[in-house]
Amino acid sequence: MARLRRLDNRVAVVTGSSRGIGRAMAMRLAAEGAAVVITGKSEHSTEKLPGSIHSVADEINVAGGRALAVHLDVRREEDVAAMMARTVEAFGRLDILVNNAGALWWKPVLETPLKRYDLMWQVNVRGAFVCAQQALPHMLRNGWGHIVMCSPPIGTVPNPGYVAYMTTKMGMTRLAIGIADEHRDDNIASNSLWPVTLIESFATINYQVGDRSLWRSPDILSDALLEMVTTEPAQLSGRQLLDEPFLRERGWSQQRLDAYWLEGPPAEPVYIDGRSGSSM
Repeated sequence: MARLRRLDNRVAVVTGSSRGIGRAMAMRLAAEGAAVVITGKSEHSTEKLPGSIHSVADEINVAGGRALAVHLDVRREEDVAAMMARTVEAFGRLDILVNNAGALWWKPVLETPLKRYDLMWQVNVRGAFVCAQQALPHMLRNGWGHIVMCSPPIGTVPNPGYVAYMTTKMGMTRLAIGIADEHRDDNIASNSLWPVTLIESFATINYQVGDRSLWRSPDILSDALLEMVTTEPAQLSGRQLLDEPFLRERGWSQQRLDAYWLEGPPAEPVYIDGRSGSSM
């Protein structure tokens, strides 16, 4: 008899999942049995940004999973509504929403054009709001759901060089904890998830934030996500989670956590919450 996987019969939408952290999350959910909707604006791979929604969906399907690629601009309410409709038409339900799609601009305030700031608000905050608003009725109908915002805990550590970006990311976290309280009696969880230290991604690569000796694999976020969405929603909601502390809470050993470093644990890790040199 085949092993019953933890997400068999569940359906997940991961926004911004054509590459990087979003792709890793989608692949992890699919490996555990979920049908996954791969969304994003990238329909064609390029040399600078390899991967597309179709290539990720193909990877999952070839591996024996179930995936659907849907072009999505989270700024467009009609796109989000159409994507949700296609999800339910293809798989019959929606259980998990991961708001990973994001726009970024890692520059000081005086080097931040308003059009860049507006774009981050439209994608990061408004986009996450629209996706959650469209997902919630399906989750209410099922009496089960997880909404995950890829955003940091709300704090007061300064963010020099990342001020505009972090105002939008913390807006996503406020959205997560607000939804959690509004739906605390509906068995719908809403939480945020953020890395403790630098993760290998096109953002860290293209902005040259450290190098491989300071990066962890995105698998640490994928495993933390899996721990979240395989928990009964009523038992885990309204929290602002960091990957490493959450996995420790769930029993991960130091040896297991050290395995996420691309080149072994560095002598001086760069923590992105301000503990060691960086406050992104």
